[in-house]
Amino acid sequence: MQKHFTTCFIAGLVAVLPIGGLVLIVVKLDQALSPIVAGTVLDFPGMAILLTIVGIYFLGLTVTTFVGRWVWGKMDVLLARVPGLAILYSTLKQILGYGSGKDALFLRVVFVKDDSTGTMELGLVTEETKIDGGKVRMVVFLPGSPNPAMGRMVLLEPERCIASKIPVDVAIKALLSTGKTGF
Repeated sequence: MQKHFTTCFIAGLVAVLPIGGLVLIVVKLDQALSPIVAGTVLDFPGMAILLTIVGIYFLGLTVTTFVGRWVWGKMDVLLARVPGLAILYSTLKQILGYGSGKDALFLRVVFVKDDSTGTMELGLVTEETKIDGGKVRMVVFLPGSPNPAMGRMVLLEPERCIASKIPVDVAIKALLSTGKTGF
């Protein structure tokens, strides 16, 4: 029962985080910026939301530069050390595919052959395990469509999986954007 709850809860988080996080950021920034623009020349309906969108764009622009990545790396280390917040921060990173090492939610990306259709599916390896007399099996999450969180978990022989050099975070971004970001 606990495993079922945990699995469903994590799947729900993966589904709601990108959209819910964006909505939450826009609403909170709108609430914070509305008093600042009130009574100015820029005071018109939607101005705070427009400023929020511009702010998010500039944040993205900043973190894609060399200096911005360095600053973001320092913030990452700081957030990972704050008591209480560190657990939430590292969990969100794992869910979004940014975790690393053996504690990551997804270890790597593979392609799984579907012999019946002649196609390949993108799979996220969660672990490797031994079953039935020591046979190695890969536990692979195969995301669903249109909601990637509604996929299925399968045990596969390593021969059925084709290794990929795609980083987990890039694969998750591609899944959430239905392939628009590319690999």
